[in-house]
Amino acid sequence: MVTHVNAENPGDERGALLAFLEAERGGIRRALLGLDDKRAAEAPSASELSLSGILKHVSEVEQSWLARARQAAPEVPMTRDAWLDSFRLVGDETVEGRLAYWRRVAGETEEFIRGLDSLDETFPLPNDPWFPPDERVSMRWLLLRLITEMSRHAGHADIIRETLDGKTAFELVALEHGESREG
Repeated sequence: MVTHVNAENPGDERGALLAFLEAERGGIRRALLGLDDKRAAEAPSASELSLSGILKHVSEVEQSWLARARQAAPEVPMTRDAWLDSFRLVGDETVEGRLAYWRRVAGETEEFIRGLDSLDETFPLPNDPWFPPDERVSMRWLLLRLITEMSRHAGHADIIRETLDGKTAFELVALEHGESREG
């Protein structure tokens, strides 16, 4: 769903990028409105994706990219098992707990980006086979990568939610704002 992102102050590129990132995060959060953990864990399509799985995945992805930008290790090392578990809640994990974790990560992302001298600052990409060797990317690239990741999964979340109970993004925005779209 298209959501309006307020225009940035003239020359405030980082503010504009952070606002677009937050708008995409909002699409994922809205898709979870009114669902309990059991319903959020349902995978109603041929894919194994669920809303709670998307939530967990995007929160871990954002944290891992933030860690890379800080040139630190991600909180969750990405092993094969961790990759599979990154798309489902395990143990005592809950949607509420994951949302709280993501709020913390989002706050850290904003604080980090706002504290940079320039979005032209760079950090090295991991030494993984899918990245060019010895490649460095800018903080601007980081924000665009995160916006892309959130956008992709916000679209998945819209489809999953509509498949679960027919609720559309428009209805969920109204629900989020305490409005009724009936009648």
